[in-house]
Formats: sequence, C-alpha cells, structure tokens
Amino acid sequence: MSVARVARPPALRRLPRAVLLGGLAMLLGLAFLLALGIGAMQIPAGEVLRVLFGFETDSQAAAIVLGLRLPRAVLAILVGAGLGISGAALQGLFRNPLADPGLIGISGGAALGAVSVIVLGHLLIALLPLAADPHLLPVAAFLGGLAATFATERLAHHRGVAATGILLLAGIAINAMAGAIMGVLIYSSDDSQLREITFWTMGSLAKGGWSGVTLSAPFVILAVLMLLRCAAPLNAMLLGEREAHHLGVSIERLKRVVMIAGALAVGASVAVSGIIAFVGVVVPHLVRMAAGPDHRVVLPGSALLGAVLLLVADCGARVIVAPAEMPIGLVTSLIGSPFFLWLLLRRKGLGA
Repeated sequence: MSVARVARPPALRRLPRAVLLGGLAMLLGLAFLLALGIGAMQIPAGEVLRVLFGFETDSQAAAIVLGLRLPRAVLAILVGAGLGISGAALQGLFRNPLADPGLIGISGGAALGAVSVIVLGHLLIALLPLAADPHLLPVAAFLGGLAATFATERLAHHRGVAATGILLLAGIAINAMAGAIMGVLIYSSDDSQLREITFWTMGSLAKGGWSGVTLSAPFVILAVLMLLRCAAPLNAMLLGEREAHHLGVSIERLKRVVMIAGALAVGASVAVSGIIAFVGVVVPHLVRMAAGPDHRVVLPGSALLGAVLLLVADCGARVIVAPAEMPIGLVTSLIGSPFFLWLLLRRKGLGA
C-alpha cells in the first residue's frame, strides 16, 4: 500500500491546493515585476515588460533592468525558494513548526566559512594564489554549511540510527562551536574585515549578480526537486516515526535526504546572500495556516511564498532608507520577529 494513498494529514484544508499555489504563482509574477521597477530610478511596469520582451525602449532603463535588477530578482527568487522549502521540510521532519534550517548547523557552518575567508583570506592567497578567485567567499560559505550538516548527521548516528532529538542537540552543539570559532576570528580581525563581516551577516542581494545566480541555481534547483519528492513521506511523519515506518517510509533515508537537500539549498543561498533570518520559519507556517499541513501543498507553497517574501523584502530594502540601501536580513528580521513572537504566544495560549 503506497504512502501517498494512506498518509494524508487529518486536518482540513482551508484553501484548495490549486487555488493556493495558483495565487502564490500570480503573486510571484507581480512581485517580480515590482522588483524590476522599484529602486532609485522608478521604471513603470509597462516599460519593464518592453525591456524584458526586447521591444525598443529607453537604453538607460534597459541597462538598469537587465544589468542590475534582473539578476538580483532572480537571485531573490532562488534564495527565497530555497530557504522557504528547506524550512518547511525540516519542520515536517522534526514535527515542530518552530524549527529552522539553522537548527542543524547549516547557517552557522556557512557563516564560519565566510568569516574564515574574510579574516584569513590574505594568508590563503599568499600560500595559494588561485584562492584570489572572487568566488572564494561564497564557495567557502557553501562548503562550511555542508560540512556542518554532515557533522551534525554523523554525531547523531548511533548504531545506524539518527534520533530526531539527538539531531537537534548535535545541531546546537555544532552551531555553538561555529559561533565560538567565529568569535575568535572576529576578535582578531581589523576594522575593514569587521565591517565586511558585519554586512555579510546582515544579508544582502546587492553583490550577487549573475555570478551569484550561476553559483547557487544548480544546488537550489536540485534541492527543491529532492524535497518535493519527500511530500508523501513527510505526510506520514505527521503521524509519528513508528507509524510512518509501518506505512513503509524509510525513516533514516528520509532524514538523510531532507538534511542533504536542506544543506544544499540553505548553503547555496547563504553563500550568495549572507544570513537572512526568519524566512525558513515564517513562510512554512503561513502556508500551513492557509492550507493545512499537507506537504504536497506546504512544500511548493513555501518555495513560492519564500520567493515572494524575499522579492518584496528586497524592494523594501532599496526604498526604506533611499538612496542608501538597508541589508535585506534586517528587513526580514523586522517582518519575521514580531510574527515569531506572536506564534510563540499563540502556541503558549493553546497549551502547545
């Protein structure tokens, strides 16, 4: 008997699947046009469409849209989708709507990789001139996130089994270790390095460009496809690990796939954008509030809503303190932290 036929969550949906996903796809299209038009120079939506479809238009507007805003908008979609769907999958795996990709050490490991390059990069370049490649920092952040995730997974394994609670504890330990090493590196950094570290940890899409899209897209797209295939097993996990096992779900394989895919998506996202908080927590919960806990809706819905949220947040980052630009991580924190507090109070009131 297949899991897809049996493992349907008991909660009633609030919105049909087609309505929710179709509505989010439309919102994504509108947010994409908004992101291409908003900035220091406002460009009407009609002009943006003429630029995108290659019709004759103002050369300055075309240069801004195609050279600056289009790669930034595509990067926002990739990062938002990767963070959103990873958060949804990890929350389903841990059966906790407050879970976050950072819990298993991905963000901490990526941050350590980036800080190491910022502080120690000049030493590495002296020993290995090829390390002067401008992609060194995002590659180090990506590899740091992957290394932290695999370390968490190996620490949690005992006799071939990784208990969910132990995974969380191992993730906390890895995060603490990464934070301690980063503290030592930050303490030994100079003023320019400290400033670069500060801005990187606040998150930004400004420096990604097409190189950031090229670097992150293969990993994020692969991770999204892997996680979408986990919808039925994650639905079974809503009933508990033992029940899911009786329904034919390979629990250890599911944990491994979700963690690897989450590491790919979050590591690649953090590598090109820095730390962007709360997207992985807030977005899946909003989708579940709208459509219920069915992961056939929650996973693609979180990818779409994550992309929408990051596009809108990036627009806000460009206009809130114009002509300067606010780090996008601050914008998502301003949006996400009140929602997170409300969620905690709501769960407390429900006795959860």
